Parts: sequence; structure tokens; C-alpha cells
Amino acid sequence: MVDDDPRVRALLTDALHAEGLEVVTTASGLEALERVVSEGVAVVILDLRMPGLDGMGTLRKFKELAPQLPVIMLTGYGDIPSAVEAMRLGAFDYLTKPVDPEKIAGDVWRALECRELGADVEALKRQLHDRGALLWLIGPSPEIQQVIQQVGQVADSSLTVLIEGETGTGKELVARAIHQLSARREKPFVALDCGAIPDTLIESELFGYERGAFTGADRRKEGHFELAEGGSLFLDEVVNLPLATQSKLLRVLQERQVQVLGGKHAVPADVRIIAASNVPLEREMHAGRFREDLYYRLNEFVITVPPLRERRDDIVDLAKRFLADAGIELRRPVRGISEEAAQILLRHSWPGNVRELRNVIRRAVLLGSDEVRPEHLTTLRAKGATEPSVGAGGPPPTNLSLKQVADSAAAEAERQAIRQALQAARGNKSEAARVLRTDYKTLHLKMKRYGIHAREFLAP
Repeated sequence: MVDDDPRVRALLTDALHAEGLEVVTTASGLEALERVVSEGVAVVILDLRMPGLDGMGTLRKFKELAPQLPVIMLTGYGDIPSAVEAMRLGAFDYLTKPVDPEKIAGDVWRALECRELGADVEALKRQLHDRGALLWLIGPSPEIQQVIQQVGQVADSSLTVLIEGETGTGKELVARAIHQLSARREKPFVALDCGAIPDTLIESELFGYERGAFTGADRRKEGHFELAEGGSLFLDEVVNLPLATQSKLLRVLQERQVQVLGGKHAVPADVRIIAASNVPLEREMHAGRFREDLYYRLNEFVITVPPLRERRDDIVDLAKRFLADAGIELRRPVRGISEEAAQILLRHSWPGNVRELRNVIRRAVLLGSDEVRPEHLTTLRAKGATEPSVGAGGPPPTNLSLKQVADSAAAEAERQAIRQALQAARGNKSEAARVLRTDYKTLHLKMKRYGIHAREFLAP
């Protein structure tokens, strides 16, 4: 506590001692700076008006010395401009004299909690950095341990990597881990969702274009290859690339040069390609929907990420990790998961895989108090390991509520409408979006949710 008035120091010291807090007092800002370092102070109560180095100047010094140190400002003047300035400089709170001892004690305890929370967040960030992107996937199952081993084997090589697995299994996390463990880790990691961009725009996104290359090209645009120069380019849902673009991508991989749209000369491209597909790419090749030569060029090293339902040993471990992360992020610490809730998690089929599990746990943390219980998992089916379906010709399962029946029937109707539109448009998503009177991005997200792939409706 820093205040030049001994009566204020005595009053507040007594109040804080009664709360079980140890108090160090000083009458000047300069002495306070020394004591903070020597005494290991956790919170500062700082008077604004003092002789010599005043409170605002001391606050600035504190923020240079220890940016995370909470500082509670006191003043007897009720100076609003000073209050605004103090908060701008990072003060934790601003109180006017005479100060209610109970109020100041409450503020100190809140400051201590926020300091501890900040330390937890920084520790989590360091942990994520040290262990890399795969922290979100690590579990005890042999299936995921094999994936981790493969990442370590291929990361520091120059091989092109193909990652296969269902939507939500963490393919991009695997790609990021490969990049982080490679010699390219200091260079960019650039991701492109090939299914989220209309066919007419995909080449300009990949290769970029010069000003005047086509109508509307009023400036030069860097392509993803240029953005990833020296690093890694992650092509998610590479199976969605049009055949013409597949041919140009193959040429880039073979020649290590990129021809910018509207450019006169090809430019060198030092980029490592990591591709991903949510369906077996070999099957698409045999069906004539993916170029055979490009398939073998991408297929230098294959990593298959198993769905969550095939590695149930990981479910509770991942849930607890997501629980801890969500508790810190949402500032709602939850101590654990009840046995009944854990059994519900284990019985669920997890069609959305790890991404779905994380979302379920975040919602449960928001709804829960001391632990996650069954009533916090209302979005999951408590019985059986498979998702019930409605609209397949049979009666709805008796364990569903009326709302669940309605939601399931609506989803089935939406799924059928999308399939019919794609069938009529012969797999052209832009045309299907127009037929359905929605935008391209919404249609793409719905297709991902229902596991619908435009290539199913293309002629071989």
C-alpha cells in the first residue's frame, strides 16, 4: 500500500490484516518500486496524489516493471479524467476516498484471483506452444499414439503429406504439428479450405493474379503459394479441387514454379504441401473424380486420423483437457466430470469427432457449477452409441423428446433438399446454392454438417 497519509495506511492495513492478508506499506512511489521487487508483492494499492513521484507516474513505472501486477488506484478528489487515464494505463480499479474497508478488501481479493487466472492462462499458452498443436489430440489410445509417431517421422523430411480422416478429427492440427516440428517452423503456415471457395475463384486464391488479369482485377493479389513462401501450404478438402485446377497444381508440384494469373513469367515456389481429405482419396481417384498423377504426387506419406468413436480410450482424457481450458477461458472453474456424465460421453457416437466433443464440454462448463453432470449434456443422446434417425420410413425412437423429433425431421428434410439440388446441378455447388436460394458458404457448411460431397453427383 502506497499512501502519504499515515491514517489511511493504518485504517486499511487493519482491514486487510483482518482478511488474513499480509500488508507492506510505504509513503512514496520511489520506495514502493523498490519494495515491490524485494518483497514479492502481488497487489498494489496506490494513492493518486503524493509528493515527489505521484500515483500516475508510479503506475507507469509499475507497468514497465511488472505489466501483470494489479494496481488499485485511490484518490480523494474524484477526478474523472485521472480515473480514465489510470484505467487506460492498466489500473485494475479506481476508488475514491474515504474508502470502505470491506470494499477495498473485496477489490484486493478480486485482484489476486485475476492475477492467478492470468498466470494460469500464460501457463496454458506456454504448454500449448511447447507441446504444439497436437495437444488437442493427444490421448492414451494406441491409434492416436501411432499418429503422433508418424508426425515425428515425417515432419523434418521434404515429403508431401496426405492426411485422411473424417470432418472434425483434427487434420489441420496434425498439419500444424508437422509444420511446427519441421525446419520450416519459422516460416508461414497457410491454410486453404478448397471446398469453401467457388470453382471460379480457386485458381486466383491459389496462384494469385496481376492487376488487369481479368475484369475486376484492379490490383495485384498474392496467392496462397506466395503467402506460404518458405513455409507450408495446407490444402484442406483437396478432393474438392476442379480437375482443371488439379492439373495446374500438379505442374506446380513438379516444376516448383507458380504461374500467376496474368503474369508473364513463372516464379519459383519453395513451399511444402500438406493436403487433407475427409474421404479416401484413392477411392475418388478410381472413380475418376481425382487425377491419378496428382494422387500419387500427394501420396508420398499418408497419415490417417481415426474418428473419435474408434478411440474411446481418449474421450474422457480429451474431455478433461477441454474442461480445464474452457474453465480458464470462460472464468468458470469446474472441478471435474461426474461418473454418470462420463458414461454419457462414452456412449455417444461423436459424428462431429473431437470438434464436437470440445463444443459439448464448453457448453457444459457454461451451464455447470462445480462439476459436469448429465443435465449439462442435454445435446447428447444418453442411450446407445449411434445417432437415432427420423425420416427413414420408420417411427421415431421413443426416447426422444418432441423437440428432438422435430429437429431430426427438419435436418433430414434439409439433407434431402441439398442432395436433390446437387443432383439437378450435377455437383455444381454454386448452381445448387442458387436453386436453394442460399449463399455458397452456407451451402458448403451444411454439406459438411451432413457429410454430403459434391463429387458424388459428378459424372466419372
